[in-house]
Amino acid sequence: MFLSLLSSSPMVALAWVAAILLSLTIHEFSHALVSMWRGDHTAERAGRLTLNPLAHLDLMGFIPILLLGFGWAKPVPYNPYNLKNPKWDSVAIALAGPASNLILAALSALAIRFLVGSQIITSLNLLIIFLFLLIVLNLFLMFFNVVPIHPLDGSKLFFALFDAPRYTRMREFVAVRGPQILLFLIILSLATSLNVFFFVSTPAFATCDVLLGDSCAAFFNVIFGGI
Repeated sequence: MFLSLLSSSPMVALAWVAAILLSLTIHEFSHALVSMWRGDHTAERAGRLTLNPLAHLDLMGFIPILLLGFGWAKPVPYNPYNLKNPKWDSVAIALAGPASNLILAALSALAIRFLVGSQIITSLNLLIIFLFLLIVLNLFLMFFNVVPIHPLDGSKLFFALFDAPRYTRMREFVAVRGPQILLFLIILSLATSLNVFFFVSTPAFATCDVLLGDSCAAFFNVIFGGI
């Protein structure tokens, strides 16, 4: 999609790249920030407690995001032995990323509603498109990352909730098979027209509708419909 967008609407393509970089940066920075708050300075010492996108960028993960829609940023390191409460602080660190995505999406929606509602902006322009892309990207990041499949952020909550010995086999399945299931779903999504990640896109667009008070799917089609 990015290459088609680059040829048809270069400025929108740049807005798309900027929205991805900002969203990933805020997500990873939030992991590092909560880690520091809970007593571990590993991420800070590694230079990850920063809003500089270059500190969080992994080209091997960023390029697939642009070309395929799936990828990753550089994982934020932390040492659970430095945390005040290793079990639940690890969960807080993990969920800080998706939480930051929700906050950024909400702030972007508020900005659009203010700019349009007060008639400061009366037509579709690059700023509105950028803010809208922030909403969609961050909601997709949030709902994708809370899926309880290792190595996604939601798996930390899963492991914390099901830490009793009787759940050992279930935890091992999620830890070992989780990445394989995730890779299979991604390949299936890329190779077919099936909406494999409906459990991400459906709540993401529904939440976007609530935040904006309008149909986000329709707005998305206005921007990308001709690509």
